[in-house]
Amino acid sequence: MASPILPGSGLGSGLDIGAIVTALVNADKSPKQTQIDNATKTNTLKISGVGTLKSALTAFQTAMTNLGSKTNPAFAGYTATSSTPAVLGVTSDNTAVSGTYSVVVSKLATGSKVASASFAGGAASAIPSGTLKISQNGTDYNVTIPANATLQSTRDAINTAQGSNGISANIVTDSSGASRLVISSSKTGAGSDLSVSGIAGLEIDGTQVMGATPAAGASGSVGGLAQDASLTIDGLAVSSKSNTVTGAISGLTLNLLTVPATPGTPVTVTVDTNTKGLQTSVQAFVDAYNTLKSTIDTLSKATPDEDGKLTVQAAFTGDSLPRSLIADIRGQLTAPGAAAAGSPMAYLSQLGVMTDKLTGNLSLDTTAFNKAMSTPGMTGQVQQMFTGTNDTNGLLARMSKAVDPYLKPPAGSLPTAKGLLDQRMGILNNNTKSLTSQQLALDLRVANLTKTLTAKYNAMDLLVGQMKSTASSITSFFASLNAQQSAK
Repeated sequence: MASPILPGSGLGSGLDIGAIVTALVNADKSPKQTQIDNATKTNTLKISGVGTLKSALTAFQTAMTNLGSKTNPAFAGYTATSSTPAVLGVTSDNTAVSGTYSVVVSKLATGSKVASASFAGGAASAIPSGTLKISQNGTDYNVTIPANATLQSTRDAINTAQGSNGISANIVTDSSGASRLVISSSKTGAGSDLSVSGIAGLEIDGTQVMGATPAAGASGSVGGLAQDASLTIDGLAVSSKSNTVTGAISGLTLNLLTVPATPGTPVTVTVDTNTKGLQTSVQAFVDAYNTLKSTIDTLSKATPDEDGKLTVQAAFTGDSLPRSLIADIRGQLTAPGAAAAGSPMAYLSQLGVMTDKLTGNLSLDTTAFNKAMSTPGMTGQVQQMFTGTNDTNGLLARMSKAVDPYLKPPAGSLPTAKGLLDQRMGILNNNTKSLTSQQLALDLRVANLTKTLTAKYNAMDLLVGQMKSTASSITSFFASLNAQQSAK
């Protein structure tokens, strides 16, 4: 804020009024201004620290999620490969065992797709109101068709009402402009054929297969009835209602993608231990933990200044929050988690993952790791340790959950609830507003004080000037008398 002090000496007193007022105002302002400046600096540092910590925790959780991915598992105890991945994909879990299997895919599981009789009026054809009933596997799915419905609005009503059940509809129009309502299901396997009833003109018997060039009034299944997948594993016949086959080979999931161009062509599935992949993943876990801990340490520890004398405070120096956070995370490192009683692989130290006594960082002893992995079945135990037997008891899930309170509100809390870091950020933002208000109040006080002191000193200067003028007149008067007396 601009000061109303005018520089220069007073005309009456000869004093530097501007300098005097400035000195007095600064003396009054300095303690409060120093307090505000220090508080603002500390508050800004803490705001930056909360943002940095929040980003670090989010990155840590992302790393845990990626390592625990089910679609691209990083902690697969066994690695399963397919000789023809375009025909057959394969994944393994911690119950798999090493081996080789010959798989022949004969048929894929298919779902039901049915078409209505054709409507010459196309998608705008009128459809009677009522309840359309779509039946599958003994279950009825009802769709309400309102008055003034068309073939297109009927399609939309089906998609809105039954999309969550895997049933969808569309319209196919031929070159003559006639349209058919085509309804399909994501469910696969024999016996899952659709049938439609309840609305005149949309009656469909899904057990009747339409030909390649159906008559206008024909309706029924398109492309054949729904069927089970058919395959052989080492010559043993296997059928499945889904193209994702689990349980046929213990510990493996087979994903049937297509039937070979040459029928009967076998696909070789090989299962082997994943020691090298597990070592890479364990090291990635160690690195993610150390990165987070390094960030927390940087935000917590005070450091010397450039001269090595004064101590420079960090964002969380003396704060209990980072200590609680590290304690919560480290607690999961030593908990047995998904390991069963008597399990040969229950703690990270058994893998060669150790804690540095000085820094608290983790490190992986590859020699100890490879020695542990030389014991048969250990790769599966490592997978179970990290990914667990369910979605919550694996080390990766528990490590991620340990930081949840700092990023998210507790489950079941009010919509306005916040995680610990957001709560802290709210307090700091309020501090910022308070400091801004204090600064504005101080600036106003300084302006008013400057104005008041300037006015007082200017009045004093005027009075001194008047007194000097009076004294000068009196002096001149007596000097004149003395001169007159001397002349006599």
